[in-house]
Amino acid sequence: MNWSDIVHTPQKLGRLVLAPSYAPGTFDSHAVDCPFLFARDGRFWMTYVGWDGIGYQRGLAGSDDLMSWEKEGLIIGRGRQGTVTEYNVAMTSLLRHNDLFGPCTLKRVSNHYVGTYHTYPNPGYEAGPAIIGLCYSDDLRSWEVGPAVLEPDSTAAWEAGGLYKSWLMEVAGTYYLFYNAKNRTYGPWIEQTGFATSTGLTHWERFPGNPVLPVGASGSFDDRFASDPCVLRHGDTWLLFYFGLCSDGHEREGFAVSQDLRKWQKSHEILIDVGAEGTIDSLYVHKPSMISCDGRLYHFYCAVAPRTDEQPDGIDYDCVCGIPFASA
Repeated sequence: MNWSDIVHTPQKLGRLVLAPSYAPGTFDSHAVDCPFLFARDGRFWMTYVGWDGIGYQRGLAGSDDLMSWEKEGLIIGRGRQGTVTEYNVAMTSLLRHNDLFGPCTLKRVSNHYVGTYHTYPNPGYEAGPAIIGLCYSDDLRSWEVGPAVLEPDSTAAWEAGGLYKSWLMEVAGTYYLFYNAKNRTYGPWIEQTGFATSTGLTHWERFPGNPVLPVGASGSFDDRFASDPCVLRHGDTWLLFYFGLCSDGHEREGFAVSQDLRKWQKSHEILIDVGAEGTIDSLYVHKPSMISCDGRLYHFYCAVAPRTDEQPDGIDYDCVCGIPFASA
């Protein structure tokens, strides 16, 4: 199968669809990050991370057409002093249906929506080794934040420095938690992707073959990071969308394929490249989230240009027909 015909989205919108508030005291005053897309009640929804200079928190936005978005505000804020979420809580995924071109709706467990979050132990930008936990909601606006389910494993060199973004999914009664992690907490590090499994969302076992998505060879677009998994199914094949950091200092998005969720083959093809100098994504294209509508595949990502006081991080997206393929 020619996966390029299915997953490429070569038409860039060229503008942000969600931007920081720039308003002091708001949870997303400095940046917006980590989009997660889904459909519910005849609308499209995006949960996203806000950054306020202290830590991450999670917000919600809604749309009727995937192009114009209206923020609804904060849905998961920082916890009490002394809790693991005292400084930040970054929900990154919700349990949803797995098909790339499916309904894009959410699943419930015991009548609750389930999300995953990661949090850092100190104030500041991703300060310290992060852990991963689960959170639960009846209405997607009020959330109960549970304890950590994964902490960095000091005996596994690839994740000893801390955990990052996670992706929760369920297949035939088994829950999978894909996540990227770094090999050291400070200084130059590499990020790679692995997973853990559970049958009840409480006890998780890491896959012994981790990392299943390692960094690439020197000079490849992912020779430093292979990060931020978004895992969906098309037919009998699983697709893992991710971003790579190259030693040239740029981040770009690619994908890998698998038949069993354990052995992954990278396409080595860049799905979305950085833009030209002066564009909104001239530095980084990263943190993918995929959603389909009427047979068209939409690829949301975080677009980063060299930072100025006027233009912090934002979220942009690409869209084009997924099947049939339509070039720009």
